[in-house]
Amino acid sequence: MSEATGVHIVTFGCRLNAYESEVIRARAAEDGLENAVVFNTCAVTGEAVRQARQAIRKARRDNPEARLIVTGCAAQIDPAAFAGMAEVDLVLGNAEKTQAGAYLPAAPEGRVRVNDIMSVRETAGHLIDGLKDRARAYVEVQNGCDHRCTFCIIPFGRGNSRSAPAGEVVEQIRRLSAQGYQEVVLTGVDVTSWGSDLPGAPTLGQLVARILKLVPDLPRLRLSSIDAAEIDPDLLACLATEPRLMPYLHLSLQAGDDMILKRMKRRHNRTDALNLIRAVRAVRPDTAFGADLIAGFPTETEEMFENTLSLVEEAGLDFLHVFPFSPRPGTPAARMPQLSRTVIKARAARLRAAGDLALTRHLEGLVGRTLTGLVERVDLARGEDFTEIAFSGPAQIGKLMAFRVIGLEGHRVRAEILNEPASPPIAQASRPIETPA
Repeated sequence: MSEATGVHIVTFGCRLNAYESEVIRARAAEDGLENAVVFNTCAVTGEAVRQARQAIRKARRDNPEARLIVTGCAAQIDPAAFAGMAEVDLVLGNAEKTQAGAYLPAAPEGRVRVNDIMSVRETAGHLIDGLKDRARAYVEVQNGCDHRCTFCIIPFGRGNSRSAPAGEVVEQIRRLSAQGYQEVVLTGVDVTSWGSDLPGAPTLGQLVARILKLVPDLPRLRLSSIDAAEIDPDLLACLATEPRLMPYLHLSLQAGDDMILKRMKRRHNRTDALNLIRAVRAVRPDTAFGADLIAGFPTETEEMFENTLSLVEEAGLDFLHVFPFSPRPGTPAARMPQLSRTVIKARAARLRAAGDLALTRHLEGLVGRTLTGLVERVDLARGEDFTEIAFSGPAQIGKLMAFRVIGLEGHRVRAEILNEPASPPIAQASRPIETPA
């Protein structure tokens, strides 16, 4: 929860929401909002919505005089549900929450301000310079999604895909670099679709190449979650030749069984995912991979689940984000034959156990190596491949430092600080680029 001039902002969900919460903080200050709590909600699961409603009720008990404002994806998708809560004073849509004047006192008839998100055609009208209390900066380059996966409600909260112009993105990153940020993360709802709606349909890889060329003083550029179906040859080329592009890709895989992927209406199959990972490792062997996986999707048999489970080892995944399937009203998957919650929870536990083993394998391979880490806290840094590095000693948050890994500590490595400064990363690519099949 972040604070600005008597305003608390409670953020649920993704990195994009975290970014937009900082925009909200700035807008609230500009509008003179005081003694208020803003809830930036998430709708990716029913549990996320439940937690938001619970937090709203608690905030009213704790702050009886405060103005409570609800926004974000859950508010966009079901504004009536939040407007119906006696605790809520104002409901704002996803497009409205970052607009100037959004937090001025509402007229009596203006308690709900949620417009048709599908009518929104622009993004990045609210680019900001940095994030409060963060070691790295996030830049929203894209919003919305044109795809309709059967389990996902988010397009109805975010609208269709729309891209920030490359020139605006580069200028913002140039400003962030000048402020001293050592790492910038490109974020969005469907980042790999960036550019498809812009003149000439540029690719995400072309945007990355442009950023690295025009902002030469930026040490580290990172991508948030990407769709394996849309990685482009230009992005693969950047991974091969640009050491400042971090060797970590978090893939929206969701499953490892072809029938389940088809029923999810995903645009890749198991072979596509494996070919992509092989192609990236061929040009950048040090790349680590994370993945989103759903356990217990409707109609999933034990054999289908085993295909997802075996993908963790076959693909050499390092970091897993496991979601027990949760039906979202209004999605096709909610109308499919459902598995029991007991089966779903058991399969999620098995996937998480496989993820723990995969992460341990990854961490053990780093023992004895020297890593460059971005200091996130006084005792924690983040490696180029997204590994958490625990350490003791003097360190400045937001700076790059060199560490020698001496062992494991839970889900991270334990390292000692080296005396020499962190040296620039060295590209490990030497093989020709393979285009994924």
